[in-house]
Amino acid sequence: MMSGWLLLLVALAYVGLLFTAAWWGERHPGWAQGPRARAAVYALAMAVYCSSWTFYGAVGTAARSGWGFLPIYLGPILLLLFGWRILERLVLASTRHRIVSIADFLSSRYGRARGLAAVVAILAVVAAIPYFALQFKAVGMSVGVLSGQPQAAAWYADPALYVALMLAVFAILFGTRRIDATEHHRGMVLAIALESLVKLVAFVAIGVLALMQLQGGGGLSPRVVEGMQAFSLQRLPSGFLAQTLLAFAAIICLPRQFHVA
Repeated sequence: MMSGWLLLLVALAYVGLLFTAAWWGERHPGWAQGPRARAAVYALAMAVYCSSWTFYGAVGTAARSGWGFLPIYLGPILLLLFGWRILERLVLASTRHRIVSIADFLSSRYGRARGLAAVVAILAVVAAIPYFALQFKAVGMSVGVLSGQPQAAAWYADPALYVALMLAVFAILFGTRRIDATEHHRGMVLAIALESLVKLVAFVAIGVLALMQLQGGGGLSPRVVEGMQAFSLQRLPSGFLAQTLLAFAAIICLPRQFHVA
């Protein structure tokens, strides 16, 4: 367990690192503009798709129903492998017509229908509210797990509140300060890419730890084979195909995904 003060210092240091990365990206727009560097930053930024569901929901689903965790990732993988032309055409059309959101895109397909754009924006906001609440709840749960303390009942003692405030400040400084459709928010994208890199390193470390904790006798290879055989015996859950198709669309239709892309 970590003490509350140590946990607070680590969280502040991490947030400070993200703010520094965003500031650096804003002040040095020519940095990391080579073809390989731009591709790496773009790919990592697209990993904003992975949220608290990655940390909690997917792991819990895998523990309960085996292959039930797979559709949420299989759909985006299939799109990026075989349907990347769809993403390319969306990016080109958005650049040509100065589109910055999924509401803009849908309205532009129907002659810039403002009413349709308003309806889509309202639906996106209404759908996003419980989703944001899930993210902040995950933050509170993580703090409770790491500190070993129960979650605070008072609203002013909830760490999720202060995380939400810091994210709001971050969005104002690096996301919504200028809303010109022709401008790329390089600072925000660089911070998102850095966060994705941290998540990638963390998941690799957790994966290595999980491999080392596999049950069974013998060396690592026999235990891995035994674990894979036991996992593969589980049947695909009902709705597997439908969930895969939804995830296929989600990688470009989620408001945050469309904006980052």
